[in-house]
Amino acid sequence: MKYNLKNVYDPSLPHQINDFINYLGTIKGKSTNTIDAYKFDLTMFFRFLKLYRGMVANNVEFENIDIKDIDNDFIRSITLSDLYAFLAFVENYRDNGNYARARKVATLRSFFKYLQGKAKIIDENPTLELESPKINKRNPIYLTLEESKNLLNAIDGKNKERDYCIVTLFLNCGLRLSELCGIDISRIKGDTLTVTGKGNKERTIYLNKACIKAIERYLRVRNANADKIKDKDALFISRNYTRINKRTVEMLVKKYVGKAGLDTDKYTPHKLRHTAATLMYKYGDVDIRSLQQILGHENVSTTQIYTHVDDEKLREAVKSNPLSGEYEEDTTKK
Repeated sequence: MKYNLKNVYDPSLPHQINDFINYLGTIKGKSTNTIDAYKFDLTMFFRFLKLYRGMVANNVEFENIDIKDIDNDFIRSITLSDLYAFLAFVENYRDNGNYARARKVATLRSFFKYLQGKAKIIDENPTLELESPKINKRNPIYLTLEESKNLLNAIDGKNKERDYCIVTLFLNCGLRLSELCGIDISRIKGDTLTVTGKGNKERTIYLNKACIKAIERYLRVRNANADKIKDKDALFISRNYTRINKRTVEMLVKKYVGKAGLDTDKYTPHKLRHTAATLMYKYGDVDIRSLQQILGHENVSTTQIYTHVDDEKLREAVKSNPLSGEYEEDTTKK
């Protein structure tokens, strides 16, 4: 196996960040995307601090500020005021909204918790009093049942069987984009599929009749070119006979969303995941804990965004109460 040492040690970063990144990957099992986001946020944070403290020459571009000389004494000198100054900087000069700033707060909290509890570099954690921007809950964007059917009916072309199978799995199973691209044929057993989700956690997906039929139909086409396929176990194959990548899936979803007469900027693979979750919750009589397990959410609070579809259920539940017909006649009316 060929290792990318850049993922293990980045010489442009101080060792404290490299150690933290390795901890996230090996001990906490964080995904590559999460690790890259933490690395990006911490790099920006330390570049800002050096600029904020007047440690950078005037002619140096922000992206070129060298931070590999950051030492433990520098880290111990960081205060809560520095943290709020950084958040003001990303809001005013980087146009970061509440969500982006909340992510940076989460990164800083995780990093300084590691520095105090694991690396033993600091005695006091400056992020303990750091507040996160208030984020208003947003209802998930999703397709209606009719729009979902229209999307499936819009799929055609030379890759119809593959693309139909992809969209079917998105709409029925609530898969993440990375999970779908990573599906191996060997992990499909009857009506079950095992996928690897966030944090390298495995979970079992149960396949309904539509998914099983779509997979069977696609496999007949796929296996006709079995001798050309380079990744023999990959379910979804690109035109180059390698495992399909995220960008290809994003583009094909966008194409069919447009052909179905829907907003191509609004509906992405992740919105199809929202659609699956919403349809299951709305029509499948699935409780929130079961939906959490299906989607692979670590916390049920993440899954609770789908309870927005409950209004009609709640109305009907109240109406079905056996006491709903028991009321006293109003004798005040003449």
